Amino acid sequence: MNVNDRVQDHREPSSTHRNRVEEANRALAELAGAIPGDGYRLHYHLMPPAGWMNDPNGLVHFQGEYHVFYQHYPYMPKHGPMYWGHAKSRDLVHWEHLPIALAPSEAYDLGQEGGYGCWSGSAVDDEGVLTLIYTGHVDGRSPEEAQCIATSTDGVHFEKWEHNPAISGPPAAGGFGFRDPKVWKHDGVWYMIVGHGMDGQGQALLYASADLRQWTYKGIAADSDGTMGNMWECPDLFPLGTESVGKAGDGHVLIMSPMNMGATKTMYLTGNMDYKAGKFRYEYAERLDYGFDFYAPQTFLDDQGRRILIGWMNIWGASMPEQAEGWMGAFTLPRELKLNDDGRLRMVPVAELKALRGSHAGLQERYVAAGSLVDIPELAGDALELIAVFDAGDLSAAAEFGIQVRCSADGREFTEIVYHTAERKLRVDRSRSGQGDGGVSEAELELLEDGRLKLHLFVDRSSVELFANDGLKTMTNRIYPQLESLGVKIFARNANVRLQSLDGWLLRSVTA
Repeated sequence: MNVNDRVQDHREPSSTHRNRVEEANRALAELAGAIPGDGYRLHYHLMPPAGWMNDPNGLVHFQGEYHVFYQHYPYMPKHGPMYWGHAKSRDLVHWEHLPIALAPSEAYDLGQEGGYGCWSGSAVDDEGVLTLIYTGHVDGRSPEEAQCIATSTDGVHFEKWEHNPAISGPPAAGGFGFRDPKVWKHDGVWYMIVGHGMDGQGQALLYASADLRQWTYKGIAADSDGTMGNMWECPDLFPLGTESVGKAGDGHVLIMSPMNMGATKTMYLTGNMDYKAGKFRYEYAERLDYGFDFYAPQTFLDDQGRRILIGWMNIWGASMPEQAEGWMGAFTLPRELKLNDDGRLRMVPVAELKALRGSHAGLQERYVAAGSLVDIPELAGDALELIAVFDAGDLSAAAEFGIQVRCSADGREFTEIVYHTAERKLRVDRSRSGQGDGGVSEAELELLEDGRLKLHLFVDRSSVELFANDGLKTMTNRIYPQLESLGVKIFARNANVRLQSLDGWLLRSVTA
């Protein structure tokens, strides 16, 4: 595209944007027609029809339906100029893909080379108008990132605001990033936080507006203590009350994806938000998910008052074997957030997922002998929900026990979830999980007060999501085993272990 073409693009934003969306939808449909039905495609997680998917964007409950947007490149399964993909659901289980919502088309989101496009953001219901707030990014542009608006009255077709950008650049020069706006309303005022970094410290910048168009900078809502990365991507600040109190009051949670913080890719902080001062003061900080494949989570409030989170179930730099099939990326299962009185956050699968359950099998009250592997043939499959409860309070320090899934018949391939009693650590070992990256993810985890360990697992062909001790710790991982590796086994090492119960369900396939 030459310079004159780009000028014409900006003069006719509506028609140009529509043309780019239509062109992208045609390309996506053609690519989707060649995607194999088996391979690594997931049975019940949201994926793109084809092409590339990364960050969840614009999670919102709008006119009785759940809407999810996502970073998308519809032309190939690699990261490229960013579009917004779109899907909706009435139950958080069955998803319908909708036309692409946003395409790069204007001077603030359209480039000629390098990185550009409609980068991450959020969505709100503005009195019946579905409003998207996103970062327009163009490598080499000055400023490189700006916050922009697009709206829809039918929830499907979007027009960019003719006066974009709404915020043309960061409040000061010399920072690292200015992106991923998350918007919410408090006491009749719209607030926005934007991910930023300055002097090696990650930050969440705060803005306020009466109309979503004119924004006032309020200052730094929160920043790193020096140990939390040098830029905070995808910040999300929201009220959340503890289960014992119920109402949030000033209690808030800040979730972000810190850059350059080693193995920690997502964090949460819990504390209190002072809207008058524009400051979030946190009292507790912890990693949000302990798996390899969890990034850029976003939350929203539904019509039942639940705070629900969805994350990207991949990570930058991974090998991504599904790219060979013409697609890349998936989202985690929707998770309801709950806040303990001590400030710790729990994530649990939303109740609607029980609708996926098919045939049931399990074990009750039995000892697993040291050194044994107990096969459970009734649960062999690649789409499973498992809930195992172990009585581990009196075990010797040397005891190790857990579950193996996606096991091959010859025992060479499996993914292992194991608890190490001596270290009080829970691990997911995917060093023998098939193609893709190996590695062991781990988290410190104390047993429940009564000495039990509860493992809640969702297996879906090329993913394993683990919720331990009612969601106090979670681990999210992608795996790429052979299609015929379907076994499920319980094991114990160095001690006999009492399995209190194991309940498992074969889950229905609901994705296309």
